[in-house]
Amino acid sequence: MTAVPDLPTFAAAVRARVRLLHRDERGSVAAELALLTPLLVLLLLFIVLCGRIADTELRINDVAHQAARAATLARTTTQATANAQSTASAALASAGITCHSLTVSTDTQGLKPGSTVTVTVSCSVGLGDLTMLGVPGTRVFRASFSSPVDVWRGTTTLARGAGGG
Repeated sequence: MTAVPDLPTFAAAVRARVRLLHRDERGSVAAELALLTPLLVLLLLFIVLCGRIADTELRINDVAHQAARAATLARTTTQATANAQSTASAALASAGITCHSLTVSTDTQGLKPGSTVTVTVSCSVGLGDLTMLGVPGTRVFRASFSSPVDVWRGTTTLARGAGGG
C-alpha cells in the first residue's frame, strides 16, 4: 500500500514555498529597468522629433508671412522677389533653421495697389540627428502666405507728379 501524506503538513509545506517565492524579489527592479530603458529612450526621441517638426512648421509659416510682407513693400516685381528671398533667408537664420535647399517663389500679380502678393517657402530640413528612430534624413516643409498690396500706396511717378508744379 502507498503511504498517504499528511494533508495539513503537505499544505503547510506548499504555503511555505509559495511565501519564499513571493518574498524573493531581489533584482527584479533592475531587470525591469534594463528591459524598459530602450523603450523609454525611443519614446523620448519620438517626443523630441514631434516637437521639432511642430516648431519648424510654425517657424516656416512665420518666414512665409515675413517674406510676403517684405515683398508688398517693394515698388517693382524684381525688387519684390529679391526682398522676399532675402527676408526669408534672414528670418530662417535668425530662427536657427538650416535648410539643405531653400526655394522662395513669389507671385506678385503685377504688384498693383489692391492686389495680393503670395510667397511660398519650401525648406528641406535635416533630421539625421534623430536616426535612432529610423526617420528619413530630411523633411521638406512648405508654407504659403498672401499679403495685400496697400490700396492707397503711392508710386514714384505719382509722388513726383503730385509735388511738381
